[in-house]
Amino acid sequence: MCTCKWLSAVVLMTAVICVVGTACAGPNLGRDVTPEEMVTWEITIPPDGSGLPPGGGTATEGGTVYNAKCASCHGANGTGGPADPLVGGIGTLVSQKPVKTIGSYWPYATTLFDYIRRAMPYDRPRSLSNDDVYAVSAYLLSLNGIIDQKARMDAHTLPQVHMPNREGFVSYWP
Repeated sequence: MCTCKWLSAVVLMTAVICVVGTACAGPNLGRDVTPEEMVTWEITIPPDGSGLPPGGGTATEGGTVYNAKCASCHGANGTGGPADPLVGGIGTLVSQKPVKTIGSYWPYATTLFDYIRRAMPYDRPRSLSNDDVYAVSAYLLSLNGIIDQKARMDAHTLPQVHMPNREGFVSYWP
């Protein structure tokens, strides 16, 4: 009986040592990223719009891109899909059921551009061209009544858009 307990303890300790040793060594996943590769991922656009890329687009152009690449998740006209609505919600933030959309919640049009370019479409992030992202941004801003449908969004005009809830945030950007 004593030998069985001792043997069980040895087996348990061996298993623990193997697991801890493997965890400490870390998995061998991939390789180090090169500086050249890192540059292609440094695409953050802060609220002031610095770093916005060349290109541009209108709401009309954005509607075409949106219907082809975004509507399946966000629904026609930014509502009704399986993903969160992008349009509406104005005045609901102080209610019992706030609806956080681009028009009701988002603080900066520039960071909207950043998010769309970086993360959308959900199943193909970073697959939209800069022109497509400007156009989809214009389309969504127009649907929310923030800009005129004919306004062209680009690196100069996008930072000038004043979002309805801009004052609802405290900026920590330097």
